[in-house]
Amino acid sequence: MTAEEPRTVVVTGASTGIGAACAEYLGEKGFRVFATVRKQSDAEAIAARGRSSLKPLLLDVTDAESIAKAAQTVEAALDGAGLAGLVNNAGVSIDVPIECVEIDALRYQIEVNAIAPVAVTQAFLPLLRRAHGRVVNVSSVNGRVASPFSGPYCMAKFALEAFTDCLRQELADWGMHVASVEPGAIKTPMWDKGRTDQRDWADRASKEQRDLYGEGYQAFRKFHDQNAAGAVPCDAVSKAIFHALTAKTPRTRYLVGTDARVYARLAQICPDRVTDWVVRKVMGLGSVRSSRRG
Repeated sequence: MTAEEPRTVVVTGASTGIGAACAEYLGEKGFRVFATVRKQSDAEAIAARGRSSLKPLLLDVTDAESIAKAAQTVEAALDGAGLAGLVNNAGVSIDVPIECVEIDALRYQIEVNAIAPVAVTQAFLPLLRRAHGRVVNVSSVNGRVASPFSGPYCMAKFALEAFTDCLRQELADWGMHVASVEPGAIKTPMWDKGRTDQRDWADRASKEQRDLYGEGYQAFRKFHDQNAAGAVPCDAVSKAIFHALTAKTPRTRYLVGTDARVYARLAQICPDRVTDWVVRKVMGLGSVRSSRRG
């Protein structure tokens, strides 16, 4: 690879949503982008776009062999050069009352959203170190502020935030930066997938579970749908990722969306019980609790 060739980044979870938008955006900004997907059909769809800056790469972030193979493919393409950036974006969302979540589902949530970024980063760190490259983890405002009925997702994102902070400190000796991008509501297929999957939970919940959480859960779903209607475009996240990868003085955290900034500020200045009250009130849970007391 010659010095004139573009810098290279890897973006995980690039078949749809934030990952797809980010890969396109970075390609337009002059990066060579390895856009990772799990399915061959998604890789073919990326290749069919005919964009020389986008290179589809098969990668299952939960499979060690797949991760190692992807890292080897990128290393061969770099031809001795370094990797400018890694964007850990792949993720899933499980919104279920904690008392009712299946433990295997909880493990999968944490595996994809918290453990997989560690495994992928470990595989690519030698290539990143060559170029003093940067790592950007796509987290969520729910990595700062927990909300009811999103326990599994919040747990995974809180862990991702800790990983980001620890890694940033550990890589400082090599002049490498690690940032967290924390969106609020973003227009992405994850919203639709989450709504469908979790309504399935309500359908398959036992009568006892519905008696305990059904009314509150429906209030949460209504709030979820309202947020989805006012979500900001994926490009807002792409711009934050681009800044984290290229700025002379990048931030450690990027809050994306008005809702993300409001909730983060609320948690920063208010005691926990006040934050709890506000979150429940905004989600319509306060009235649910009052009606049960009556």
